[in-house]
Amino acid sequence: QLQLVESGGGLVQPGGSLRLSCAASGFTLDAYAIGWFRQAPGKEREAISCGSSKDGGTAYPTSVKGRFTVSRDNAKNTVYLQKNTLNPEDTAVYYCAAEPVGGSSCLLGNYHAMDYWGKGTLVIVSS
Repeated sequence: QLQLVESGGGLVQPGGSLRLSCAASGFTLDAYAIGWFRQAPGKEREAISCGSSKDGGTAYPTSVKGRFTVSRDNAKNTVYLQKNTLNPEDTAVYYCAAEPVGGSSCLLGNYHAMDYWGKGTLVIVSS
């Protein structure tokens, strides 16, 4: 079964850090770029990183640039999202999704065109 599985969500205090994982099974991430997304209650899903591939860089929106960092462990077929200096506005369900390397669905906001999606992991930032 081809799937992405996120993990690592939970409750964290403002100013804290959290690392999310996105593990692929049934396929290798070598040929795919990973995007991370989040959806807060009552808001639309937004991309918080795009284009994390085996050889390429990652794009971040201004809202998270400098606080969030994506990394990959190709041996484990897993991508990570390190989140620092969290604030309550970061509370959301976080998703990862994959598209072929060189694709532009993430950057163009065509999220429905991403090939694979995880089911999400909830992050709550609260004191």
